[in-house]
Amino acid sequence: MKIGCNYDLDRREHNMRYRKLPHGEEQISILGFGTSSIGAAGEKEIEAAMTMALENGINYFDMASADAAPFFAFGRAMAGKRQSVYFQIHFGAYYQGGKYGWTTNLDTIKRSVEWQLNALKTDYIDFGFLHCIDEESDLRHVLNDGILDYVLQLKKDGTVRHIGLSSHTPDIAQAVLDVGILDMLMFSINPAYDYEQEGEFAIGDVKQRQRLYRRCEAEGVGISVMKAFSGGQLLNAGTSPFGKALTKYQCIQYALDKPGVLTVLPGVRNCEDLKDILGFITASPEERDYSVLGTFAPQEAEGVCVYCNHCQPCPAGLDVGLINKYYDLSLAGDELAKSHYANLDKKAGDCIGCGHCDKRCPFHVEQSQRMKTIRDYFGA
Repeated sequence: MKIGCNYDLDRREHNMRYRKLPHGEEQISILGFGTSSIGAAGEKEIEAAMTMALENGINYFDMASADAAPFFAFGRAMAGKRQSVYFQIHFGAYYQGGKYGWTTNLDTIKRSVEWQLNALKTDYIDFGFLHCIDEESDLRHVLNDGILDYVLQLKKDGTVRHIGLSSHTPDIAQAVLDVGILDMLMFSINPAYDYEQEGEFAIGDVKQRQRLYRRCEAEGVGISVMKAFSGGQLLNAGTSPFGKALTKYQCIQYALDKPGVLTVLPGVRNCEDLKDILGFITASPEERDYSVLGTFAPQEAEGVCVYCNHCQPCPAGLDVGLINKYYDLSLAGDELAKSHYANLDKKAGDCIGCGHCDKRCPFHVEQSQRMKTIRDYFGA
């Protein structure tokens, strides 16, 4: 199929996969479109990239751009297609002078939201995000200075369909979850942040971060993933905290396997970048397999199932990763996890104890013993 930008992806129709928003009916593409760097490509290339994305099934666009150019280009490219697009708009990003700025000033936020709506030629916001709230002082501004009230009013009158939060800080995300307003969370997820704790936004230890992902899944709050490549550091052995490079496809699959995650938002600079990202959809399991992490992840990762399914195929037909995920989610309070587990064709009690998974697990999880624990917990 020939598409925008004159790139041929060698497929007749897209094979995009979708995940349903728990607090809604929206089906969100597992690959989204991050606009942070595309402004430098020029408006013609931006329009072509959005057209290319839509034709290949991408329907989720994060608008926290480094400059104003994508808004106008997307507004044109979206003409007649608004119902096919979900925009993630940020309450706190503003573009005075054409460049990105961050604010918690309510009047500036109101002007910016109006500007974003006009530039995109739309009268509603699919996902209105409290933007980049990483410090307790930022959260106090949101809660006490009218920002949250403003967003809630826009939701009440139908301008905002869903409320979200973008943050890099697990404790802040947990505090906003306590308020009970979120449908989506934009959070930075990658192995470097989760395990090595290296990078400006590697906030919270492994357990804190995993608790956040599981709580989101349990409470039906979807996660859109930013910084899946750790700003590109993970793609280069010289900058990776592991001393070894991962591929884009490994990083994307890693993020998609985390509880609560609906979509990953790689930064797209141009059509060539987008073509590369779209290759994930038809990549082989081997290309997406990130079990190599088990050879250089730190001690905290030892004995912890990350649902990578490197242990497959199970001789008894168990989906070991999914069984582990439902168990962990149930422990975290997800009331639906037990029913999801009950619907599995093969359950932990069907384990034959052959040890195949124990030998295959790169994180040295004793899965055969864990299957007994899960069997006893669920009763099957």
